[in-house]
Amino acid sequence: MQRIKHLALLIAIGAAATAYAQPPVGDLPDGEGKELLQTVCFACHPAFNILGSAGYDTPAECKAVFGTMVKLPEAQANTIAAYLAQHLPAKNVRKPVLITGNVEIEIQEWQAPTLGQRSRDPVEAADGSIWWTGMWASLVGRLDPKTGEMEEFKLPVSARPHSIVPAADGSIWYTGNSNGTIGKLDPATGQITQFTTTASDPHSAAFHPNGKLYFTAQNSNMLGMLDPATGEVKEVQTEPRPYGIKVAKSGTLFVAYNGTNKIGAVDPETLAVRYYEIPNTASRIRRLDIASDGIVWYVNSTQGKVGRLNPATGEIKEWDSPSGAQSSPYALAVIDDKVWYNESGVRPDTLVRFDPATEKFQSWAIPSGVGIVRNMWVTKDGNLLIHQSSTNKIGLVTIKD
Repeated sequence: MQRIKHLALLIAIGAAATAYAQPPVGDLPDGEGKELLQTVCFACHPAFNILGSAGYDTPAECKAVFGTMVKLPEAQANTIAAYLAQHLPAKNVRKPVLITGNVEIEIQEWQAPTLGQRSRDPVEAADGSIWWTGMWASLVGRLDPKTGEMEEFKLPVSARPHSIVPAADGSIWYTGNSNGTIGKLDPATGQITQFTTTASDPHSAAFHPNGKLYFTAQNSNMLGMLDPATGEVKEVQTEPRPYGIKVAKSGTLFVAYNGTNKIGAVDPETLAVRYYEIPNTASRIRRLDIASDGIVWYVNSTQGKVGRLNPATGEIKEWDSPSGAQSSPYALAVIDDKVWYNESGVRPDTLVRFDPATEKFQSWAIPSGVGIVRNMWVTKDGNLLIHQSSTNKIGLVTIKD
């Protein structure tokens, strides 16, 4: 097992120019640095990612962002930063609406070692270490939050892990989103065990008290169960694009659907699903979590809302997110029956707290908020793990209220 030490990716400019099909140069405003930006940035990003970005007004701000993605020679970095600031400056159309309040938080962020990896879905292991997946680099990483020391473990290059789940025995499990596997990493030895799935794209996963791992496969439209003790995998077809998955105290698994306006309640033994329809047929649910009273909280990404499902009655209620219909709520977690989620459609990305008892919101700008929080994890201390996938940051939100 090879372990990646702290390194940065260096793009070879000439090789990138020939290895990737380039969008027309005319798509960018004329100016010094135009061709260089096209060669470097379009090697990974389509043109609309650059042209449609929120932008920054100073070269230093631009450089700080793309410096988390790729390491360039200083002269080239300066040229691109100056071009971006002059020709693609900040736009005001995606600014968030921030709500003040009495809750205090502290956000600490760490830069993942391998640039361009699209770090995501951090979790806390039993020993307090923080783990994440580097999807584009096919790796998982470990962070000691006390010292800031980080270490990365290479996975099979075809895995492109989407999500990660710690097991009680200290092993780390990941979903092989590009090679149809569920993988188990032994951190002590670096040994990897792979289990093959029928689904081509295992997505999100959760351990059940029965010891089995349950997972979604978004593009395959499947739900699955893996028994680590036997290696048996069971899978069933389901409604389009199952996404987030959580286990209730009752043992029922709840699944968010990103391809239809539904939430599913899954029987852990049979994988039979009872569906709850969200009223607006255009609704799409990415993530959900469950409060102490069994109420399911979810983000309605397409409608800019946070919602509540009472599984016992089927009753659904939704609230508008502070930044409105285009705010694209994405990840969600419930802490002490308070709902925490992010607005991914604004810049900077925001962290939002909703108190169901008072129906009041409070929100904060995430310091490096250009990369989208795609999942959240509640730590044993009742704090929150977040990330910024585009800028390869792992974050810890300490809640002080």
